[in-house]
Amino acid sequence: MSIRVLLADDQAMVRAGFRMILESEPDIEVVGEAANGEQAAASTRSLRPDVVLMDIQMPDGDGLQATRNITADGELPSRVVILTTFERDEYVFEALQAGASGFLLKNAPPEELLHAVRVVTAGEALLAPSVTRRIIEQFARRPVRPELGAQLDALTQREREVLTMLARGKSNAELAAELFVSEGTIKTHVSSLLAKLGLRDRVQAVVLAYESGLVTPGA
Repeated sequence: MSIRVLLADDQAMVRAGFRMILESEPDIEVVGEAANGEQAAASTRSLRPDVVLMDIQMPDGDGLQATRNITADGELPSRVVILTTFERDEYVFEALQAGASGFLLKNAPPEELLHAVRVVTAGEALLAPSVTRRIIEQFARRPVRPELGAQLDALTQREREVLTMLARGKSNAELAAELFVSEGTIKTHVSSLLAKLGLRDRVQAVVLAYESGLVTPGA
């Protein structure tokens, strides 16, 4: 089955460029377009795409508000990847807090856009490497919120171990190799811990790991 994508950007030329890149792949289908935040949220509810590629700065409800509206609806399976020309920390943190599953700069090469769509559809999370580094640095300056640690009590010891390694940037393959289990087992652990913590994906899990103090930057 093809990956169904909704494009949300206020510039028609940008949408046309993304559409051309995405539809050059046999496993990706662009099912709709939106020119502002309100249209993006409404189209997501009606079309139920797998992935929404969301610009941040748009009229009539920006991309961040549209992302909040989409991720707040527990009935929607759609995941949001934020696309922007701005590499500013406040956008990154607001996007993650809004529930975005990825953050990619618009000047990234086409293959990174395609990779982002496939990775997020598979339930993974994606952040541009330069963004990831700054997020970790930012977490190092933020106070730990010990009260969040209580949420981790529902996890098994192995699930806590997996979450810790996820927060340190380990892939499924690396986790499997270090824990001497299959990648399928790792996926099961990740799915279980996300369900127990009420989280959508790995991005939210990593944020919780740092904010709760389970993982300390630089440790």
